[in-house]
Amino acid sequence: MLCEDCKKNKATIQWTQVINDEKMMLNLCKDCAEKRGFHSPFEEVPFPLAEFLSSMLDKGVKKEGIALAEVKCPNCQMTFAEFSRVGRLGCGSCYTTFRVQLNDLLRKIHGSNRHRGKIPYFPGDSMKPLREERKLQEELKRAVEQEDFEEAARIRDRIKTLIKEKNVEGK
Repeated sequence: MLCEDCKKNKATIQWTQVINDEKMMLNLCKDCAEKRGFHSPFEEVPFPLAEFLSSMLDKGVKKEGIALAEVKCPNCQMTFAEFSRVGRLGCGSCYTTFRVQLNDLLRKIHGSNRHRGKIPYFPGDSMKPLREERKLQEELKRAVEQEDFEEAARIRDRIKTLIKEKNVEGK
């Protein structure tokens, strides 16, 4: 894809700007992006992120063979091999295209490929039922893993009761 400003160089930066709820997207080369005032925060990062990701991915690429390296994003044409070398995805479609490989990578780095955010703390009791439900869900999971099905049934019933109470209060 060519730069939308100079129409000469390959676009390497997708610049998105939102002003007054209006989204503007431009595909620019590095020089044109710099003229517009964009400087990548990753250019002089002391931590070699690309090398780190590449080392994590190399094992998977070698294990899966050539077919994995040839997977290509339909939008930006980035291959998975190129991502493993650069350490950055080319566009939003890459997340969908490389979903399976990214799930494996996230599991290796974080120990899980699911993000579970924290429930914010508020001084009032408004979040208490949500915290209680989350705690009970964890207890239920542990009880099932330990094959303590009687305890799991009790916890399940407490969760159902809590959800009913929450629904009644919300109406």
